[in-house]
Amino acid sequence: MNPFSYHNPTRIHFGEGQIAAITNEIPKSSKVMVLYGGGSIKANGVYDQVVKALSEHQWIEFSGIEPNPQYDTLMKAVEQIKAEGVDYLLAVGGGSVVDGTKFVAAAACYEGQDPWDMWSKGISVKHALPIGCILTLPATGSESNKASVVSRGNDKIGYMSSKIQPVFAVLDPTTTLSLSPRQISNGVVDAYVHVMEQYLTFPVDAKVQDRFAEGLLLTLIEEGPKALTNPDDLAVRANIMWSATQALNGLIGVGVPQDWVTHMIGHELTGNYGIDHARTLSIVLPAVMKERRQEKAAKLLQYAERIFGITEGSDDERIDAAIAKTEAFFKAMQVPTRLKDVELGESDIDVLLSGLEKHGMTALGEHGKIGIADSEAILRTAL
Repeated sequence: MNPFSYHNPTRIHFGEGQIAAITNEIPKSSKVMVLYGGGSIKANGVYDQVVKALSEHQWIEFSGIEPNPQYDTLMKAVEQIKAEGVDYLLAVGGGSVVDGTKFVAAAACYEGQDPWDMWSKGISVKHALPIGCILTLPATGSESNKASVVSRGNDKIGYMSSKIQPVFAVLDPTTTLSLSPRQISNGVVDAYVHVMEQYLTFPVDAKVQDRFAEGLLLTLIEEGPKALTNPDDLAVRANIMWSATQALNGLIGVGVPQDWVTHMIGHELTGNYGIDHARTLSIVLPAVMKERRQEKAAKLLQYAERIFGITEGSDDERIDAAIAKTEAFFKAMQVPTRLKDVELGESDIDVLLSGLEKHGMTALGEHGKIGIADSEAILRTAL
């Protein structure tokens, strides 16, 4: 196991009725901006709970943060913050709303010319407004980590800073009962691939991290399809919600190598073609497993045995079976597993490779050796 330092400062309030906790989490002296997306929180009762919980606070709202939050939209929130003296942000929604709010928190305090430089050029965040969040779509883990992914046009860029990690997060599984089947599928698959990016690399004798990761994978495989067939089962939703948070709060990634090539290629699919983030991951991951099977052989065999119970056959046969089982799980979650499933083909590969080069994604993977030619091979395998 590699040396590491670990600290997660985000307080979690988990369970039904926990939205009320924000009353005491946010100082009464703060002026709060509530940020959300298209307005579904007004239809499912979440907005009313927020209004009640903030009855003793001074607050305003900003709506319209889109999936894959866009810079231009977020900068409108920044303008409103500066004009009205907001000093605390409350994100209410899924990962896109939380990611967008993280950008807003940093941009509102940025002293340079263009806040986008923090994301595009890696300029450090020196100051940011405090953030709380109420999660309504479990998927990204953004509610308790320091990562944010924001788009500007076709550029979709990730960024990390402890300055933008939420102070607290409310996880009430009842808020997820109104999600569409597509949103349920996307959330489960996103969480699954988050785990895989930290697990499917090479062994470093990190037994605790491996078994935590395997527990999350098994839970998502077991509960994900149930959420589609029995969407009113609150216990299923609770287990999915907690799994998604644990998948990317930093715990399973400490002391182990990490990959993330699937995400980097996936970002180009979203940025250039508008494909749902999770659906890019379900397309790319099986191709990564196939193309990098030699480098990942030890963990692929461990994955085959511990997740799917595959113990018979040659190494190649067991790896093939594990990849096939992974694709079968994705299909059970009703997401695509090939580029052709989203009407993309060979002619689109150059666009994706150009995007990777533009964004400096030329040395990817747990060994930092996946160049453009390797990414091309992955994309061709994904056809």
